[in-house]
Amino acid sequence: MDVKIRIEDLTYAYGDKVALRDVTMDIPANAITVVFGPAGGGKTTLLRLINRLNDLIEGTRMSGRILLDGKDIYAPATDVIDLRRRVGMVFALPLPLPGTIRENVEYGPRLAGVRDPVRLEEIVVRSLKQAALWDEVKDRLDTPASALSGGQQQRLCLARSLALEPEVLLLDEPTSGLDPISTGRIEETLFELKQRYTIVLVPHSIQQAARVADYAAFFLMGELVEWQPGDMLFTNPRDQRTEDYITGRFG
Repeated sequence: MDVKIRIEDLTYAYGDKVALRDVTMDIPANAITVVFGPAGGGKTTLLRLINRLNDLIEGTRMSGRILLDGKDIYAPATDVIDLRRRVGMVFALPLPLPGTIRENVEYGPRLAGVRDPVRLEEIVVRSLKQAALWDEVKDRLDTPASALSGGQQQRLCLARSLALEPEVLLLDEPTSGLDPISTGRIEETLFELKQRYTIVLVPHSIQQAARVADYAAFFLMGELVEWQPGDMLFTNPRDQRTEDYITGRFG
C-alpha cells in the first residue's frame, strides 16, 4: 500500500473542547478513504487540518503530525499556498464564484500565473470533463455559474479544485443536498478520479460510505474507533461500536 498521507498521534482542541484525540491512520494513494461517524466526531476538523484551513483560528491546540509524502505539513518551512494547491477541498455547500462557468474554472490557474489562452482552454475542458459536467455546460461556458442547478454547482466546485491538478481531494459531504441522480453522477466521478488522485471523503450517509470506500475510518467523539479496508469494515467490523453505528443502533 502506497501511503500518501500519514497521521500520527494527532490531537486537536478548540479551547477546552477536544475535537480529535490521539488519531493515527494512513491514507493510501489513489484510493477513496471514507471518514464517517456521528456529528461532532471530528471528521470535518480532520479534513481542515490536512488542508491547514484552521491556521487562523485562535485558541486552538494541536499535537502530533500530518505527513504528506513523508513531510510534515506543519513544519515551519512548509509553503501553505503550495500545500493548498496540492491538497484541494470541496465543501458540502457549493459556492461558485461570481462570474461565468469558465471564469470559475480558470480562477485558480490564473492566480497561479497561467495566462496562455490555449492552456486555459485545455484546463477548462479537462477539469469539467473530470467532474462529469462538460457535456451539460459545454455550450454555455460564458453564462453565469449561479444559474446552474445545485448538483451542477457542486460539480463545478469540484472542477474548480481539479483545475489546479491537486494530488489530494478532500470532500466534505459533497452530495449532502443533492438528488439521487446528481449524487450518483458524483460517486461515479470519484471512481474515475481515484485513478489520478488520492480522495478523502466525508459521506452524507452510511450507504454512501459503503458504496464508495476503498478504506474506511469510523470516528466517534474525536476518537478513531477503527480503520480498515471498506469491504471488511462494513461487513465484519472489529469494534462493537462500529457495528452498532453501521447497523443503525445509534447515530
